[in-house]
Amino acid sequence: MSAEASDILVAEEYRGDAALLMPLLLMGDESEAMIGRYLPGGRIFAGRTGAGGYVAVCVVTEEADGWVEIKNLAVLPQWRRRGFGRAMLSYAEAFYPERNFRLGTGETPSTLCFYRSCGYRYSHRVEGFFTDNYPHAIVEEGVTLRDMLYLTKEKQSGGGE
Repeated sequence: MSAEASDILVAEEYRGDAALLMPLLLMGDESEAMIGRYLPGGRIFAGRTGAGGYVAVCVVTEEADGWVEIKNLAVLPQWRRRGFGRAMLSYAEAFYPERNFRLGTGETPSTLCFYRSCGYRYSHRVEGFFTDNYPHAIVEEGVTLRDMLYLTKEKQSGGGE
């Protein structure tokens, strides 16, 4: 049986008005002020289905230290657990085939499990990031987010030929 057209994600670089994606962006980062800090220097990738409308978003920035940083990754709740988050990460990573990636996230078990399954590994922790930078408590899966955990995915060197 073939997949329905509505179940196929089409990812693209988004060049439209970012404000139109704000409801989706706010699912990945609850603070419009924080989004406003990285969005101007970021590259937005958005995914839509055959049913129309964007259902996923990924924002990346190219950092001065050479890393590419995932700043926001979100999928509408009704479209989750279909591989769309993984597809958006893969799409973003394909834009920078020789670059290392990092991202910051809270200590939500399912989120950490998802990123580990995508090849990201723990790097370091920034204590108090969420409590210091967000005006209200962020609670996900019963976990009050306090520290930011940084995860990295480094490109494997091909070895000598």
